[in-house]
Amino acid sequence: MNSKNKFILLIFLTAFHCTLAQNNPADSTGLPGDNFSLEGALELFKKADSPEAFEKMLNSEENKVNNLDLNGDGEIDYVKVIDKQENDVHAFVLQAAVSENENQDIAVIEVEKTGASDATLQIIGDEDIYGEQTIVEPKEEVKTHAGTQTKNVTVNVYTWPSVRYVYGPAYRVWVSPWGWRARPVWWHPWRPVHYHVFHPFHHPYRHRYVVVHSHRTVHAHRVYAPTRTTSVIVRTRHQEPVNHYRGSRTTRTTTVTGAHGKTTRKTTVVKGKNGSKKAVKRSSRSRN
Repeated sequence: MNSKNKFILLIFLTAFHCTLAQNNPADSTGLPGDNFSLEGALELFKKADSPEAFEKMLNSEENKVNNLDLNGDGEIDYVKVIDKQENDVHAFVLQAAVSENENQDIAVIEVEKTGASDATLQIIGDEDIYGEQTIVEPKEEVKTHAGTQTKNVTVNVYTWPSVRYVYGPAYRVWVSPWGWRARPVWWHPWRPVHYHVFHPFHHPYRHRYVVVHSHRTVHAHRVYAPTRTTSVIVRTRHQEPVNHYRGSRTTRTTTVTGAHGKTTRKTTVVKGKNGSKKAVKRSSRSRN
C-alpha cells in the first residue's frame, strides 16, 4: 500500500471512530439527569405557544426529551409544569410526582422581562437530578474582529410564542392540575430506554444551547428558590451516583450577576476519590 492510500485510509478510520464516539457517547454521568435533556426542554419551550402546550410536548414520547423513571417503577414519569410568577418574573418548575405524597423538581425555566420587547431565559437543572445546579441558555454566535472570530451573546427570547403569551393580558398563571393519581386522558406512560439509545436523540439540540456558569436570571431564581421541592425517595434511590459525581468534581466557579452590576463569584473545590483537596467554599463580591 503506497503512502497516498495509507493517508486516505487513516482519514477514513479517524472519521469512522469519531462517528462511533458520537453514536455511542461516553459522557454518561450515571445521574438521573442523563435521562432528561435540558436543551431539548428549551427547544420545546421555544416551539410551544403556551405553558400548557409545553407540558403536553414534554410528555410526548415522540419528542424524546424525557426518559426519567425517578422512582424505579419501570414507567416514564409524567412531568408537570408549574408557573411561579411575581410581576414580570416567571419560574416554570418542571416537576415529577414520584409517589402519592412526594414530588421532585427536575429543572426550572427562569424568565425575566428586561425591556418592553426584551426578555432573557435560562433553565437550571436541579442538583439532586444533575449532581449540581446545571445552567443552560440559548446560544447565538456573532462574528467579531472583522469576521475572524465569534462569540456568544445573550439571546432575546421575547419573540418566542410561549414568552409573548405569558406576558400578554389574557394569560392566567399555569399550574398543572395533574398529579400522582390524576393524569390527562391523552397520556400513556412508556418504558424508559437505555442511555445510549436516548442520548443521540437530543444531540442535535446542543448546537443551539450552551451550558454556562453565570446565573443571569437572578430575580426569577429568588422567586423559585423558597419553593424548591425535593423527594426523599429520589434522594435515597440515587444517592450513590450523586455522591460519586460530587466527589469526583474539581474546582467550579459560578458567577451571579445582580442589580447595579454587582457580581458574586462562588468557588467550590471538592475532594476527589483519592485526591488531597479538601472541600472549600469561597465567595467574593465585586462591582463592575
